[in-house]
Amino acid sequence: MFKEVTFSYNILSDPDKRRQYDSAGFEAVELESQELELDLSSLGAVNTMFAALFSKLGVPIKTTVSATVLEEALNGAVDIHPLPLGLPICRKVEKQCAHFYSVTITEEEARDGFVCRVQSSDKSKFKLLYFDQEESGGLSLALQEDSAKTGKVKSAGMYFLCFPVYRLDHTVNSIAAAKDADAAFFKKLDGFQPYEITELKAGTHVFAVYGDNFFKSASYSIEALCAAPFMEEKANLRAVEAEILAKRAEISKFETEYREVLAQFTEMSSRYAQEMQAIDEFLRQRNEIHASYTTAPPMKQSSSKWRNKGSIRETKEDAQVRDKKPSTRDRPKKKKWFNIHLKVDKRKPC
Repeated sequence: MFKEVTFSYNILSDPDKRRQYDSAGFEAVELESQELELDLSSLGAVNTMFAALFSKLGVPIKTTVSATVLEEALNGAVDIHPLPLGLPICRKVEKQCAHFYSVTITEEEARDGFVCRVQSSDKSKFKLLYFDQEESGGLSLALQEDSAKTGKVKSAGMYFLCFPVYRLDHTVNSIAAAKDADAAFFKKLDGFQPYEITELKAGTHVFAVYGDNFFKSASYSIEALCAAPFMEEKANLRAVEAEILAKRAEISKFETEYREVLAQFTEMSSRYAQEMQAIDEFLRQRNEIHASYTTAPPMKQSSSKWRNKGSIRETKEDAQVRDKKPSTRDRPKKKKWFNIHLKVDKRKPC
C-alpha cells in the first residue's frame, strides 16, 4: 500500500504525468514511470518527512539528482577537485549537494581498466555520478549509481574494465513485487542490466558524489583505481556475472513451471477442502439415521437436568462425608516411644 501511495504521489506531483492520468487514467502513464523517482530538493518539509517515512518502512523510493546541481554542472559553475589514483579521500557532503572530482588516466591505464568506488561507514545514502564533458565546457550527467547496503557499509562503484559489466537496480518492478510475493523472487534479477559505458579513453574524467540523505549530510570515502593489479578479480567478476545471466534465464523458465504447479496445487487444495466437507456431511447423516432406530421416547431435557442436579448434590454430600475428619476427642490416644518409664536403682552404680 505504501508503494502504491508513493506511486500515486509520483504521478500527482508531476504536471506531465498528471495530465496523462487525467486524460486516460493509469494506462496513459508509461510503465517506466512506475519506478518511483522523487527530487528531494523540490519537496517541502512535510513531503520530505513522508518520503523518509515510506523509505524507512521499506518502500524503494528512487530519488533523482537535484535540478540545481545538474544546471550548475551544465553551466560549468562547480568546483572540481583532483582525485589521484590509489589515494582515498574522505569527506562529508550536504544533502542534495555534490562534490566533483577529476581523474586523469593514461593510455595504458585505460587499456587495463579503471574503477571508481565510494563507500560510507555510517550507512549514508549517496549517488556516484559520472559526467561527460561538453564542448561548451559544461558537464552533462552520463551515468549514476545509487548506494546499496553491502555488509556493514553502503557502497557504490563504476567499473570500466573493457568488457560488459552489469549493475543491479533494486527498484525495478517494485510495484509488481509489492502486489505479488512470488514476483519479488522471480523479478529479482530483472534489474541486472549492463552499464552503458564499458571503457574510458585516456584523458581527464569527472565524477561526483551526491548526498542523498533526507535530512542530514553524508559521510563518504572515494577511491579511484587502475585495474592492472586486479587481473584475477576481473576474471572472477566476468565469470560470476555470466553465471547470473544464465541463472536469470533459468529462473524465467522455472517461473512458468512454478505458476502451472501452483495453479494445480491451489485447485487440489480447494478440492481437498470440498471433499472433506462432503465426507463430514455424509457421516453426520449416517449417524442421524442410526439414531432413528429406536422405539424409546426421547429423553426430556428437564428430567435429565433434575437427575444431574441430584447426582451433583449426592456427590457433594459424599464428598462432605469423606472430607469429614474425626475430632481430637474421638481419636484414640497412642503411646509415644519416648513416654517409657524406666525404673533405675540409685543404689547400683551405672
